[in-house]
Amino acid sequence: MTTPTLPPATQDLLTRDHCARTNGITVHEAGPGYSLLSMTVRPDMLNSHGICHGGLIFLLADTALAYAANDGAVPTVSTGASILYLSPARPGDTLTAACRATHQGPKAGVYDVTVTAQDNTTIATFRGQSLRTGSVTRDR
Repeated sequence: MTTPTLPPATQDLLTRDHCARTNGITVHEAGPGYSLLSMTVRPDMLNSHGICHGGLIFLLADTALAYAANDGAVPTVSTGASILYLSPARPGDTLTAACRATHQGPKAGVYDVTVTAQDNTTIATFRGQSLRTGSVTRDR
C-alpha cells in the first residue's frame, strides 16, 4: 500500500512544524476541513501514573486541527479548545487523531477531533476554534 502524497500546503506546514516532528506526529492525510494524524506513546511521554500525559494527547488533537484548518490560503491559528479524556493511553499505544471541520466561515472555524488507540478505544474528544489571521504576529 502506498502513502498518499500530501498537498503542497500540508508539506510546507509539516516542513516548518518542529513540534510535530519532535513528538513523533505523522500526518497521514490532510485537506480543507479534514486531517488524520498519529503518534506512538513513548516512555518519555508518560506522567507519574505511567499513562500518557494529557498535554501530549491535547498536542496531537490540536495539531490535527492545525492541519485541517491550514489549506495554504490564509494562515490559521487555534483560538481556544476543550478536551475530554475518556480512557488512558498507555506506553506503546499508537494514537490516531481524526479531525473534521464542523464550521469554517471566512474568519472563524470550529473543528472536532476524536483521538483513538489502535484497538479503536476512544481516548479523547476535542473541540477547537480557529481564526484565519492573514499573518501570525506576536502582540507586545
